[in-house]
Amino acid sequence: MAQREVIVGSRVGLHARPAALFVKTVSAQPVKMTIRKGDGAPVDARSILRVLALGAKHGDTVVLEADGEGAEEALDAVATVVAEDHDDPA
Repeated sequence: MAQREVIVGSRVGLHARPAALFVKTVSAQPVKMTIRKGDGAPVDARSILRVLALGAKHGDTVVLEADGEGAEEALDAVATVVAEDHDDPA
């Protein structure tokens, strides 16, 4: 099991578009992955509804966990999505 802490970079948090991109990226990975906010319970990172329900806002720290061969590489790809501001118009 590999784990990574990431600060949410999107100015509006993990909502609608950033969450959809997050779930799409997670779903493309060959490993099982969860996400949790703070000390909360981990949820399936492939579920858009569960990701939205976390209520992760800009600046919040989320914990990603991946299990399986290629977990570190999968975390690299997904952490990048969480850290970027996908609502930046530039």
